[in-house]
Amino acid sequence: MAAPLVARPLATVGGGAAVRLYDTKVTLLGGPPPEPVLLPNIRAMGFNYLWPECAGRGVVVAVIDSGCDVDHPDLRPNIIGGRCFVPGRPTDDVRDENGHGTHVAGTIAANGRIKGGAYEAKLLILKVFDASGQCDFGRIVQAVNYAVVWRGPRGERVGIINMSLGGPESDPALHQAVRAAVANGILVVCAAGNSGDGRGETVEIDYPAAYEESLSVGAVDLALKSCYFTNTNDQVDVAAPGAGVVSTYPGGRYASMDGTSMAAPHVSAFAACMIEKFQRRNRRLPGAAELRSIVQLMTVDVGEMGIDRATGTGFVTALPSAALLRASA
Repeated sequence: MAAPLVARPLATVGGGAAVRLYDTKVTLLGGPPPEPVLLPNIRAMGFNYLWPECAGRGVVVAVIDSGCDVDHPDLRPNIIGGRCFVPGRPTDDVRDENGHGTHVAGTIAANGRIKGGAYEAKLLILKVFDASGQCDFGRIVQAVNYAVVWRGPRGERVGIINMSLGGPESDPALHQAVRAAVANGILVVCAAGNSGDGRGETVEIDYPAAYEESLSVGAVDLALKSCYFTNTNDQVDVAAPGAGVVSTYPGGRYASMDGTSMAAPHVSAFAACMIEKFQRRNRRLPGAAELRSIVQLMTVDVGEMGIDRATGTGFVTALPSAALLRASA
């Protein structure tokens, strides 16, 4: 039986700002799929068409979030490292008491009963939220800066940072950290935020998604309709699935979640696949601006004609528009 969980609290920070985890609904599933399944959100983005050529091999994605169940059977092989930035906890304790980070990580790189979009990518788990859902921008800045300088056991570097979090107030130190990450060739993918009211003419802005250097991701359902909760503003760049997304959950479990938090890791996974493909063809890594352009070019217009405030340039997918429309019908 599926069991609904409560919505997330806001995490109060200095200066009256708040950092949110961008999920709106969580439903625990009764058990794992009886056999490996291709999830509909993964199919809609055409990941299964990419996999024969690229599945994120050699790419490291830093997940700045609530931690991760590093012993989840679908995730364990792809965890390359982790660090905790919560005061008073060991730096190697990235346990996820919340569930959010484990779900995000699975959408990117699960490889078991379910497959994330980049199931051969590696995950660097950077925990900034504590057990009560509290966080501050200082921890996020530390995590972004750590991702920039981190090196893996074989000299690996972070290629993508995923941040399914944010708040309504800008923070200069965080903006500078995002700029530095992009300058170091890292694509910074951020959830647009869940403050939307279902009306495209209103503007809701959250950070770090609204920074020019971030790739801001809005949420659509599998009918390719913009989710009512997704922020709408001129900084939204692309859209991805954000409703009824099934992924990994702590305790070796699985859950369905809604939110722009769920949309962002789809794009991080897609970008990881594009890095592998680009490197194989060009014998070098793409710069952050190049990778951003590639992702935005791989979109199908699903909102208002042209660029719009809810979905940006459109829905990220490897499928041609005709095949996508048939799949969503």
